Amino acid sequence: MKTAKKNIRHLTPDELNSYFETLGEKKFRAKQVYEWLWLKQAQSFDAMTNLSKDLRAKLADNFTLPALAVDATQYSADGTVKSRFKTHDGHLVEGVLIPTDERKTACVSSQIGCSLSCKFCATGYMDRKRNLDFDEIYDEVVLINQQSERVYEKKLTNIVFMGMGEPLLNYRNVMKSIERITAPDGLGMSPRRITVSTAGVAKQIKQLGDDNVRFKLALSLHAANDVKRNEIMPINESNNLQALIEALNYFYKKTENEITFEYILFNNFNDSLKDADELIRIYRQVPADLVNIIEYNPIDMATFRKPDEQTTNNFMQYLEKHRVNARLRRSRGKDIDAACGQLANKEGIQ
Repeated sequence: MKTAKKNIRHLTPDELNSYFETLGEKKFRAKQVYEWLWLKQAQSFDAMTNLSKDLRAKLADNFTLPALAVDATQYSADGTVKSRFKTHDGHLVEGVLIPTDERKTACVSSQIGCSLSCKFCATGYMDRKRNLDFDEIYDEVVLINQQSERVYEKKLTNIVFMGMGEPLLNYRNVMKSIERITAPDGLGMSPRRITVSTAGVAKQIKQLGDDNVRFKLALSLHAANDVKRNEIMPINESNNLQALIEALNYFYKKTENEITFEYILFNNFNDSLKDADELIRIYRQVPADLVNIIEYNPIDMATFRKPDEQTTNNFMQYLEKHRVNARLRRSRGKDIDAACGQLANKEGIQ
């Protein structure tokens, strides 16, 4: 029985070297292929033009090179670009290019669907089909970077893991993708320009500290007491606020990396001054650099609404008065369901 071909991007440089040795090929061939896979982002063996046809055929016989492909694209009136990507096994996943004058940010997904069921997030109403492999996450960044260069004539400046899925429940692939994204023989991006956002997996936040990561961390807080957070984020039942505060402090002690809180305002749920007080209390217990107050973006499956401008302003002013470094983040790409919490592989993308 023939064994299944291995994905060539899952080979280490040493394994590639060994393979070429068995063929009797010179050592530099392995380096050439590795460069095609990561530095030049080849999406097929045929694209490796400095290899002989015979060698390319041998690679195709022995390995696969599954690559993510753009399945559909939508352009927002505000310049945001949403892409639906198709995996080699037919799954769909979304990523977003968010442009501002100062930066071009890729919002990437880490899972196909999600297992966390957050009540305000469209992805949370989908089943989790599987984790994305590290090379698929890498492809997302490559493809969004190509869009940025094509549409804005600028390379990506930042990456946020805030798309579909919970990054810390796909820990190994997310870490490996960041290693490739930041490697000199990969995309060569600074880890300081990468933010991983989590709904709050305390054990894995501590693991990030133990692994001494160099990227930034964002916690999707959205409610500052356990009763309310349990209601909208079931993960809080097993990772309560006290456990998360401890984990974030451990992470900071180990890495001294920037920590951000994300807090979506929901009308008559978490937008009162009492809620602001509870948020301030948590902010004071963690060395957080920033609280991002986020506009809620409506989804079909939930009845949440965003508060009126006055309530939002009162909330922001109260935080400011209490010396909280808070920023109101206006949502981008709402008209194409590309804003925070709206990614759901909707049909109708052209």
